[in-house]
Amino acid sequence: MKIGIVGAENSHTAAIAKVINVEKKIEDFSVTHVWGETNAFARKAAEDGQIPNIVAEPADLIGQVDAAVVDHRHGKEHLPAAQPLLEAGLPLFIDKPFSYRTAEGRAFLRRAAELGVPVCSFSVLPHQEAFKRLKREMGELGAIYSVVSTGACDIRSEYGGIFFYGIHQVDMVLRLLGYDLSYAQVIRGSGKNHVATITYKNGAVATMNLIGAGPARFHLSVIGEEGRLDQEIAFDESPYLAGAVEFCQMFRTGKTEETEQSMLGPVAVLEALEKSIERKGRVRISL
Repeated sequence: MKIGIVGAENSHTAAIAKVINVEKKIEDFSVTHVWGETNAFARKAAEDGQIPNIVAEPADLIGQVDAAVVDHRHGKEHLPAAQPLLEAGLPLFIDKPFSYRTAEGRAFLRRAAELGVPVCSFSVLPHQEAFKRLKREMGELGAIYSVVSTGACDIRSEYGGIFFYGIHQVDMVLRLLGYDLSYAQVIRGSGKNHVATITYKNGAVATMNLIGAGPARFHLSVIGEEGRLDQEIAFDESPYLAGAVEFCQMFRTGKTEETEQSMLGPVAVLEALEKSIERKGRVRISL
């Protein structure tokens, strides 16, 4: 199957192409086309990922490829770029965050269902073996009371503020605690480091340490009635392989384990956290 990628500013584009084209770790797939935000971005991604064709517009992928990856640095760019590809019936992997607004994402998924086009979206962090191991071991803790996560996040990033890197922590937290969400809040620090909280209707809570002062390795602590687990979420030797295998499987079969909840849940939380930063208070999560 031929894959086209929309967006080349993000380092993920070349990384995905390297896994498929250079390292040839996924059989029967190749990244054949790329569109970049600038010619320089497109040429660099094409060179690094051995992508043979550069297109002038995202819609130029139609008729040239069998499936598409949409990969911008700012989530607000994802669905506008993906819309014509969806209407053309191309299976889509939308890089994280799926969308910049929950309502926009819900309308997109509704249209995908009408057209019968498979779509998936996720952060690569929950696909790392360290996260999978933690989730398996969580079953021994009984009822889960709390999750504490830590990771890099600049809440003033030009690429969507808390959306840009906050998606990684939020996606992991929700895959551990679920989607029965209540409120979200950001508590501002005096510098570049901040704390975010998510509360659940069943009483569970999540705390996210948003480290903006410098690089911070991802880490999770899970507290339950039978004890606790602590795990650095280290990247696999090939960080993008497991995620690429999953979306390529969807491209091949038309089926995905991702749901409307798993794709829109993180967007709803991030949207609430963004409002909390603006309003300086707690915000109800609308999912």
